[in-house]
Amino acid sequence: MDHLIAGRTADVRISGLGKTYDGGVAAMADVDLTIASGEFVAVVGASGCGKSTLLRILAGFERPTAGSVEVGGTPVTGPGPDRGVVFQDYGLFPWLSVRENVAYGPSRKKLPKGEITAVTDKFIAAVGLTRFAAKYPSQLSGGMQQRVAIARVLANDPSLLLMDEPFGALDALTRTDLQTELRRIHVETRTTVVFVTHSIEEAVYLADRVVVMTGGASHGVPGHVQAVVPVELADRDVTSPAFNEVKRQIAALVHTVPTPA
Repeated sequence: MDHLIAGRTADVRISGLGKTYDGGVAAMADVDLTIASGEFVAVVGASGCGKSTLLRILAGFERPTAGSVEVGGTPVTGPGPDRGVVFQDYGLFPWLSVRENVAYGPSRKKLPKGEITAVTDKFIAAVGLTRFAAKYPSQLSGGMQQRVAIARVLANDPSLLLMDEPFGALDALTRTDLQTELRRIHVETRTTVVFVTHSIEEAVYLADRVVVMTGGASHGVPGHVQAVVPVELADRDVTSPAFNEVKRQIAALVHTVPTPA
């Protein structure tokens, strides 16, 4: 397979970010985080700590009640084509084939027909679905559908890829395969990635750094960043002592019980 052509990429700057919902429930507060252009950052933490809220704010689907978010130096005020989002539920158009789903974004941009074809072919090949390009979502397994969802987002050439538990509903073997594919695609495209997951092993396998969030309404304190752990491993062998030491370090942080103010 030909190497992918690196797409756009951008840094992310989050400063003093907070979100309080109606009724005074503080989901998140005082979140400060800088993500370098081309970096893969995973966000882990218990349910309710603000992981998905953070991702939705980055996507522009929600507005913060405090602080600011910038992507590539531009404030985030709503959804935009510079940010691609992959959810757990795939979100494919069932009436479109694999090729038509992946080509949807480039077609909406009114790119030349030859360019649309080249981009579509490139990312269908990148996720290993060339032989299935004419199939419809209902004819594909869950893992294949998620591959299409990833290809469709990448075909839009986002500078920031946001992923919210994208492999959470898949069986263990399919999940492992897609993790490997995502790592390879990231190495080749260098798109900036923010990846929310409950799996510490998945976070350590994929990310350059792991952001650990704790707190949330059930703990009586807003969700916040407990720590940022760099993953400095020569390889990502999940059976190695070094890999499992990083997992233990992050698990201890995740299970730290925050003290109410």
